[in-house]
Amino acid sequence: MESVFTKIIKGEIPSYKIYEDANAIAFLDIHPETYGHVLVVPKVEIDKIYELPEEEFLNLMKAVYKVSGRMEKVLSKRIIWKVIGVDVPHAHVHLMPYDEEWKPGREVSMTPEEMEELRDKLAF
Repeated sequence: MESVFTKIIKGEIPSYKIYEDANAIAFLDIHPETYGHVLVVPKVEIDKIYELPEEEFLNLMKAVYKVSGRMEKVLSKRIIWKVIGVDVPHAHVHLMPYDEEWKPGREVSMTPEEMEELRDKLAF
């Protein structure tokens, strides 16, 4: 069965996409822990990040690097990288602008309009 991320990659599920290349896609998390929480996902569906073939891992990290730099520039915040690997069986990296109130598992409420505005700010 395909992961929710594969369905997003295929365009079967809508997302607030901010970046895409041949190997990875980045989009806003719909349950953000901080304002600007982004997921970066390889287009190949492999459950664990450490099981990605080396080239796929490096491609993912290149996308994480690019998106982090863009986020820091646009949002003027330090960017946290977080890899958990249990919530969706598809390798991915969480990128979150750091704020003093951040705690793992916290959820920030955002309207669809706020998500669209943020997507437009961050999009490449």
